[in-house]
Amino acid sequence: MTAKEARIKLEQGNRKYLEARTGSGDISREIREKTAAEGQSPYAVIVACSDSRVIPEAIFSAGIGELFVIRVAGNVIDHQQLGSIEYAAGHLGAELVVVLGHTGCGAVGAAMSGRPEGYIRFLTDEILKAIGTEKNAYRACCLNVEHSCEAIRESFSSGTWESESRPEVVGAVYCLESGAVEFLDENSGETL
Repeated sequence: MTAKEARIKLEQGNRKYLEARTGSGDISREIREKTAAEGQSPYAVIVACSDSRVIPEAIFSAGIGELFVIRVAGNVIDHQQLGSIEYAAGHLGAELVVVLGHTGCGAVGAAMSGRPEGYIRFLTDEILKAIGTEKNAYRACCLNVEHSCEAIRESFSSGTWESESRPEVVGAVYCLESGAVEFLDENSGETL
């Protein structure tokens, strides 16, 4: 599946999710057995926040084997996430990577409000690189998403990327209140 086809499938899945009252991805015994025997071939990689209200498979009406989901608070990018993306693109054939931020992100809020102690600061320090002194929570979320997208794109030219495959990378924001996903690129009218 091409990056464009994967993007269309994600957008259609989100529209389906907005109307659904129960999950609609294929989680049948048959698909479990098929993917166990034949392996996975996800059509997209989703780098999402660990927030329990953000469930990529549900948001995009996806079932078993369709999405390669990487979750980390604040959807920040480090070597482990880059290795996972490289694996999904180079070995599993995913042509699209979506960095999925969300409204009401606690990690972005923590970065905006000050410097936390402990391991959380590793997340907030990275987010602060992206948002600087931004005080608008939505704008800060968008800046953080774009920062992670850029980190992924930069890794392609770093010389450490094992795979010849270079997936398309796009940012998106999930609205906790409505359930809608807004893609942040030239097609959505959002200026980052």
